[in-house]
Amino acid sequence: MSIHHFCTLFDSGYLLKGVAMLLSLKRHCVGAHVHVLCMDDATRNILEGLALDFITCLSLSDIEDDALQQAKKDRGVAEYCWTLSPCLPWYVLQNDKDVDFITYVDADLLFYSAVQPIFDEIGDASIAIIEHRFSPRLKDREVNGRFCVEWVSFRRDDEGMACLARWREQCIEWCYYRLEDGKMGDQKYLDEWPARYPNCHILMHPGAGIAPWNYSQYCFSSDGGDRITVDGAPLLFYHFHQFQLLDNGRFDRLSSFYTAECAEPEAVYAIYEASLQAVLARVREVSPGFRGGLKPAAKVSARRWVQSFVPLPVKEFLRRFIRY
Repeated sequence: MSIHHFCTLFDSGYLLKGVAMLLSLKRHCVGAHVHVLCMDDATRNILEGLALDFITCLSLSDIEDDALQQAKKDRGVAEYCWTLSPCLPWYVLQNDKDVDFITYVDADLLFYSAVQPIFDEIGDASIAIIEHRFSPRLKDREVNGRFCVEWVSFRRDDEGMACLARWREQCIEWCYYRLEDGKMGDQKYLDEWPARYPNCHILMHPGAGIAPWNYSQYCFSSDGGDRITVDGAPLLFYHFHQFQLLDNGRFDRLSSFYTAECAEPEAVYAIYEASLQAVLARVREVSPGFRGGLKPAAKVSARRWVQSFVPLPVKEFLRRFIRY
């Protein structure tokens, strides 16, 4: 049986989402092995307690060099995680010569069906990336990056390694949450890849990379179980941008920015919520009372109300004084 190598990273605030992603990936990818960068000690302790035999835990101390430690000083948590996006697969490829091909995946994905069609599509490509596929209403968002760093694959060949090395150097040098000089976080660097690297493949499967920024343009159907199709094709994975778990046991799915145009695909979210509830129960067997990532329901509700009903100029004024 061939092994499909993946890598991801998350802290205890994202642990429930991360474990849900890992379990769904294992379910739908035969031979999956995931290298997980634990962003804090609590994450590593819980993952080791869960005894998931298909993951390898790494700590920040394993991959941080002087350049990363220097970059870390002036970056926010999200910005530093983005900085690490290329550094993690680079580390794995440098330190495990048995890994010939590796895919970075975001922690807030969930897999719904077999991912083999993606690997079949990639074939012998050195690099694989996926577009945001913004809906027409959000097409102007492409200025921040045509591609989404939710699935990025690299092969251990000259082109794959050259691309990954360059991306790593770029992110260490500059990786901030702002659009500046043709850069935006870790993702806008990918815009040049199709032209720069002849063996870069853009994923085309219609069931891959469904997300809040594009779901409005698709037709979803469900058999009442876990099988969901997107325009007739199997849903492979969904990106749960904005999704929050609340401290009252409920969930906050999306802001009205997305749902005002089109309601979220109910079956997709229902399966994710059930997965998270099962993961929370499992994690609490290892770490009783675990509350990582659970947001205060009242605060989230208030923020959503402001987002929906308060005029933009007023919101900009309020941001100077309060964090709503």
